[in-house]
This record gives sequence, structure tokens and C-alpha cells, in this order.
Amino acid sequence: MQDPNEDTEWNDILRDFGILPPKEVKKDMADDLVLHLQKETTAKPYESMTLNQLKEAEDDFDDEDMRAMESYRQKRLQEWKALQKTQKFGELREISGDQYVKEVTNAEKDVWVIIHLYRTSNRMCLMLNQHLSVLARKFPEVKFLKALVNSCIQHYHDRCLPTLFVYKNGQIQRKFIGIFECGGVNLKLEELEWKLAEVGAIQTDLEENPKKQIVDMMISSIRNTSIYDNSSGSDSDETKCP
Repeated sequence: MQDPNEDTEWNDILRDFGILPPKEVKKDMADDLVLHLQKETTAKPYESMTLNQLKEAEDDFDDEDMRAMESYRQKRLQEWKALQKTQKFGELREISGDQYVKEVTNAEKDVWVIIHLYRTSNRMCLMLNQHLSVLARKFPEVKFLKALVNSCIQHYHDRCLPTLFVYKNGQIQRKFIGIFECGGVNLKLEELEWKLAEVGAIQTDLEENPKKQIVDMMISSIRNTSIYDNSSGSDSDETKCP
């Protein structure tokens, strides 16, 4: 009589139709299979926990779990520290004039610092602050700052606003002074991003320089020229642009 446990194609067909009983599994193989399935299906709850959740759940684990959990906690902590290292800033922060040296000139080594000197009465300054806020979130490794111009420089002329200084290691890498240099009254967010990328302050994902409409350039040029003409002869008692 043919052995029902024999590995033959015919026996497999008979098993599929229920004529032969299922093939016996050797005990040691069955035990290995059970252990394997248990290992695969046993959840490690701490692997999906945050650092705070791990702290709160310490009393719920045995010694073996605690050792594994501590190892995992250290791994998560290192990942968190690495993330914090690359995402130091992430916002456009306001400073005062007496903080300028500490936050800008003596900023962290190799950190790009972009500071905007502005007035709340200047519409383009307000628009520039909006753009810089977005870029600060997009490029958290760069320190974006703003400061009311009067807290840094007394009697600063309106024609010099907006003013952007780009620093690295205590040195000014680029100045953008006045409406025209900052990009014009219709400055788009992408255009500002490209300007800062050209300096090297940020690593943009834009593939090419956003094209401005010629009319925007003309309007910016005309307005900037008008400001210079109207203010001629008034610089004797005002601080000149840097």
C-alpha cells in the first residue's frame, strides 16, 4: 500500500480532495514553526512609542523588556538629537538691537544667518517678513531673524528699506538694500528663495530662476528711482544706507 505521507504529486492531489489526511509534520519542525510564528506575531509595543510614552510605561514591562526598551529608547533619543541638530531654528525670530552681536555676529559656527531690518509702516517689509517666515520653516538649518531697524540703527533712511543682511561666521556675505535689490514690490516667495540660494545660504529645490514679468521690474525700478529723487539732499542729517 502506498505511504500516505510520501511526497508525491499524486498524494498531494488526494490531500487536496480530502481523500488522504494532511501530511504529518515532524514534532521538531512543528515546534520550530510555532516558535517562529510566536516570534513574528509577538508585538513589541515600545517600538511604536514616543520617548514620553516609554517613560510612562516603564512599570508595565519585565526586566527583559526593560533592557530591550532602554536600548530602543537610547536609539530613539539619538535619532531625536540628530533631528534637532539639523533642525535648529525653523522660525523667523524677532530680536532687538542689543541682541545683534550675540545672535548675528557671534552666531554658531558655519550657520547661515539671514536678518531683516524692517519697519512696520513699510508694506514691502511686512511682505518680506511673510516670505521669510515660510522660508524659515522650509530651511530650519538656517537662522532667520528680523529686527526693527530703529533698535539697530538710528535715523535709518526709508529708501534703504527693506534691508536684508546675509551672514556666515560673523561676516556679511551679501547685502540686499532697498526695494529694487530685494526684488521689487511684487516679489514672489520663489524669487526670494532663489536670491538666497544664489548667495549659498540655502539649498533650494528650485531648478531654475523664477521668471519675473518685465512690468514688475519696470514698476520696481520707477518707484526706487522716485524715492531717490524725492530724498536727494536730505542725507546730510540722516544715516546713509550701509
